[in-house]
Amino acid sequence: MTRVRVTAPQPAAKIAPKRPYHSREAAEDSDIGQVFVRSLIRSQLRLALVVASGFVLVLAAYGFMVALVPELSQMRILDIPVNWIILGAALYPVIGLSAWLYNRLAARNEARYRDLVEER
Repeated sequence: MTRVRVTAPQPAAKIAPKRPYHSREAAEDSDIGQVFVRSLIRSQLRLALVVASGFVLVLAAYGFMVALVPELSQMRILDIPVNWIILGAALYPVIGLSAWLYNRLAARNEARYRDLVEER
């Protein structure tokens, strides 16, 4: 008995046309390209600092809340301390939101950079 491999017919894959992307080295060939690259680096750094500082502020606010209201560690819901519930239900989503926001805005910065480079 021989094995037969049965497969579905492969549809013609629709490949999106590639946009010409100029690498960082190509953009650095001219003075204006160097300005574009420095601008991208500055905007990405500024974005990282803003998102990180916002997250640190939220984390510090949680720390102050736990320090100022010590009764939270004695309060329990389903035998779980309330401060742990706040940590899991409030701070972990903030981590995810910070990551999503950073990723979205960093991609936007890079798209703007590519548009500037392509216009040259």
